[in-house]
Amino acid sequence: MSDKISLTAELRTDVGKGASRRLRRMGEKVPAIIYGAENDPQNLTLAVNELSKAMQLEAFYSQILDVIVEGKPQQAVVRDLQRNPASGKVLHIDFQRVSANKAINVSVPLHFINEEQCVGVKIGGGSITHNLTEVEISCLPADLPEYIEIDMENVELGTSLHLSDLNTPEGVTIVALTYGEDHDIPVVGVAIRRGGAAEEEEEAAAADEAEAEAEGEAPAEDGDDAADGDE
Repeated sequence: MSDKISLTAELRTDVGKGASRRLRRMGEKVPAIIYGAENDPQNLTLAVNELSKAMQLEAFYSQILDVIVEGKPQQAVVRDLQRNPASGKVLHIDFQRVSANKAINVSVPLHFINEEQCVGVKIGGGSITHNLTEVEISCLPADLPEYIEIDMENVELGTSLHLSDLNTPEGVTIVALTYGEDHDIPVVGVAIRRGGAAEEEEEAAAADEAEAEAEGEAPAEDGDDAADGDE
């Protein structure tokens, strides 16, 4: 697992929409809040530069962070992140504190490996279709994986891997599967590539079959011609 990400935050006493707008206009701070774990919520500000650097890491969105407030780290996960739809700048960020003995629900990324060695692609001529890139799991903070790995090497043409096929670490539950079998949705599959090798093979097989049928009819036609000649 990668090193834990830390963010230094300052307590924010000037609250409200107007205060947040003024803070964002300055361009150096982002308003935030941290809540949960039976403690009072705290309004915070984060340095834009430090936050932007942390957000470049995949683990920022799915792992437990250290939010350092007045010199004391608080373990938390990102619960909501609001952006300006035009510029993409962060407008506000919500952190939820975690407790060591209480399970949390977090969406973790899926890492697909051995895609170039996938038999459905190399031999079958198919293409890989990703239906999900992350999955929501439930576990204790200590059991939280950085990602879930999916090995594509032995996935054949025309088959899919479902949520129930994923190898999750001990103590980790896929949330969707707790709602029943009808929530066991496909995660990734290998489909026939239209216009690709698989389709060409199908067309070639169909052409061979048609040719064989035509050749099978040919002797009968020759026989008829011979009979006509005798008459």
